Amino acid sequence: MSAWIPALAGGALIGLAATVLLGLNGRIAGISGIAWNALVETGAERRWRRAFLAGLVIGAGLWFAMAPGVAPARSGFPLPLLLAGALLVGIGTRLGSGCTSGHGICGLARFSPRSLAAVVVFMGTAVATTTVVRHVIG
Repeated sequence: MSAWIPALAGGALIGLAATVLLGLNGRIAGISGIAWNALVETGAERRWRRAFLAGLVIGAGLWFAMAPGVAPARSGFPLPLLLAGALLVGIGTRLGSGCTSGHGICGLARFSPRSLAAVVVFMGTAVATTTVVRHVIG
């Protein structure tokens, strides 16, 4: 299988899921908002959010279990660093009023100027971080 086919299929499925969620629920598929509200909402709101998140985890698990030649997830990271990273990502998504999926996929598709600004900051930060980690620190 060509290396680009899984990426194309994954992108198409993400777009389809975002479109279906917007069409059926009127909700934007920003994962940080869905995850946060899965903790604080009650009733039907909590149920669809938890089902959406479970689908993400189950889908990824099925992909790793069934796709031939998929590289295993990396392991061996120190737990304190993982927790610190998760905390920083959570703070960043709250400060940025959303995450990369909400701004990059759904916001840009709706021509949101705020999402465009957020994506420019995300990408600039990613390029700067990668440059420092790979080329400065080594």
